[in-house]
Amino acid sequence: MNLIKKIAVCSRSFSRNKTLCDELLKKYDNVVFNDKGLSLHGDSLIGFLQGATHAIVALEKIDATILSKLPDLEVISKYGVGLDMIDINAMNKYSVKLGWTGGVNRRSVSELVIAFSISLLRHVPAAHKEVLSGIWKQHIGGHLSGRTVGIIGCGFVGKDLIKLLQSFGCNILANDIRNYDKFYKKYNVKSVSKEELLENSDIVTLHTPLNSSTKQMLNSERLSIMKRNAILINIARGGLVDEIALKKMLINKKLAAAAFDVFTIEPPEDSELINLDNFLVTPHIGGSSQEAILAMGMAAIDGLNNNLEAKQFKYVSKY
Repeated sequence: MNLIKKIAVCSRSFSRNKTLCDELLKKYDNVVFNDKGLSLHGDSLIGFLQGATHAIVALEKIDATILSKLPDLEVISKYGVGLDMIDINAMNKYSVKLGWTGGVNRRSVSELVIAFSISLLRHVPAAHKEVLSGIWKQHIGGHLSGRTVGIIGCGFVGKDLIKLLQSFGCNILANDIRNYDKFYKKYNVKSVSKEELLENSDIVTLHTPLNSSTKQMLNSERLSIMKRNAILINIARGGLVDEIALKKMLINKKLAAAAFDVFTIEPPEDSELINLDNFLVTPHIGGSSQEAILAMGMAAIDGLNNNLEAKQFKYVSKY
């Protein structure tokens, strides 16, 4: 057994996965799981982590208030890829190291983008609702093949999506703050500004982290640039899109459809938005394939020993 004093697994998903729990217990003998499925935050999170030297977290918010009350905590290992719930500066201040592996759920997320795209192009959600209400009517949809797809954020997921789209013969536009010219050339991708991408894409899909530079990245002004028959997909992070402006555009048919797996507040509180016929919503399942769960879990276990000072992750690309 590895000599780690105590491990606390905050993640509910990890804690209910027998394979991951068994794998962790093979390596460590003092482990506490969140097997009651509690939503841990604030005082309940502090209480759960008391005495732990190592923790596995998922969507729990880790900030200075939490860390200041956990003097024994040495390492936090991330189950999943997003770091927007972890205050890197606070981690550095309290000398807590971070275990993190990027892109472990990339295929799970990129395949869901394909599923959303085809579902909305073929009007599957609307047709499904109609059948359930007793209406039997054919909908004339369109192909994904040959469409122009705009990808904002070409990290792990964005690159994987580009590879998947090759089979559909799509015209691919990309926007990223980093230079991926070699990759773009290999896969026949055109690097453009956000404005050019929004103006020319049939499908726009977001794959950026949430930070001060990307919050409300697609505001009312930028959304208005999109084609009226375009589709917007967000499987990255809630807060990237002005959801109020999006709702108005969907209601007024200034945007054909949208599919969101993430929201500014989860679960989403805007019932009018999520009940629109041209809006497809899922409950943050982008990384929830069996394969991705195992990959994220194994990476989190590995991160208990293989970790770095938190400051190393300050400018990391999470997607």
